[in-house]
Amino acid sequence: MKRRTGKVTAAALTLALTTAALSGCSGAPEKETTQAAAVESTTGKENGTTQAENTGKYYSADATPEEIVVDAASKGKVGNWGLGNEYEVQALLTKYGQSTDFLSQAFDMDGFDDDSILLASAMTYNELGLIKNSYKGGYSYGDSVKYIDMNDEGVAMLEDNIFTTKEFAEANPNTVKAFVRASMKGWEYACANPEEAAEIVFNAGSSVSSEHQAYMAEEVKKLVETDTKGNQVADLGKLDDEALQQTLDLAKKYIKLDDSAAAEKLQTLTLDDFRDASYWTDAMSDVPLGAPEKTDVSIQLKWLPQAQFMGYYVAEAKGYYKDAGLNVTITPGGGDIGETTAVNSGQVDFGVTWDANLIAANAGGMNLIAVSQVYQRSGLVLVYKINE
Repeated sequence: MKRRTGKVTAAALTLALTTAALSGCSGAPEKETTQAAAVESTTGKENGTTQAENTGKYYSADATPEEIVVDAASKGKVGNWGLGNEYEVQALLTKYGQSTDFLSQAFDMDGFDDDSILLASAMTYNELGLIKNSYKGGYSYGDSVKYIDMNDEGVAMLEDNIFTTKEFAEANPNTVKAFVRASMKGWEYACANPEEAAEIVFNAGSSVSSEHQAYMAEEVKKLVETDTKGNQVADLGKLDDEALQQTLDLAKKYIKLDDSAAAEKLQTLTLDDFRDASYWTDAMSDVPLGAPEKTDVSIQLKWLPQAQFMGYYVAEAKGYYKDAGLNVTITPGGGDIGETTAVNSGQVDFGVTWDANLIAANAGGMNLIAVSQVYQRSGLVLVYKINE
């Protein structure tokens, strides 16, 4: 099996710190690892379930998702970071009759590389590229890996959106609309010119190599322009109620909140409690917008500069924010304060987060609303090795 050629540099996932505080995993990382190890010797066949039939150390290229999930789960070798998108993994495990426990996965892919994890979480635009490619930080597996797509499996949850507080939006409607319009213009240009967009992000202080940045831009483009069913998106940034409802339904089933009042509130949330499509609708219309009530605004990203956020960097570089009458500060993530907390506390005006994080935050007492849905499908996959 091919091995990696370099050392992974940046942390591999954009994680929501607020959700870590609010929701947690199916258990503490130590507990998850212990539980997983305890079942490692139990095979799917012994439990009367389907197990992948292997003629080698890994999986056959034509093994079904069910066979792979059951086999990896029975060995306690399904991994996830456990800080915001484990719910899709848990939904997939449930779909195939498995325990929702998982291994606590590190922010590199070393556990996948050394076979500690057989079925590892990866974002299509980040870890999957590191696993497959041979550039700096890559593991060079090439075509010797395949993956299970959450969209194809019907358990996708929507990720990067643009959100603010309900109070800010009501007090500054023109500002919100102007920001959404300029941002989506940036995203449209970035998706039409991913190579240039990657270069813009790299020059803004990239957290990864230029080669990986270029890979990321091409993959992020797919998440923005394609929905959970594989259809081409006609209107970038649209809040798709069907996909959002699926996200909410899965959130209610799998997000676990320690506070009983928050847990109870979670079950009562509706789409209207965490999204307002009117700002996007007005922003994307041909109707002239009024003067922004607030011209100096800021947006909190989930992570360091990378093509995951290329639309905002392009909007800044191309002058789209300036043309909209805005002076925008783009604040990278990765600090001690999560994006939902930063927006809710008024430290910044806008943020980028996953919808599950927004749902958990509002259940915990915040009053945040998504005003645009940038990613139209889930970027999470579970990657596995195949026999060569």
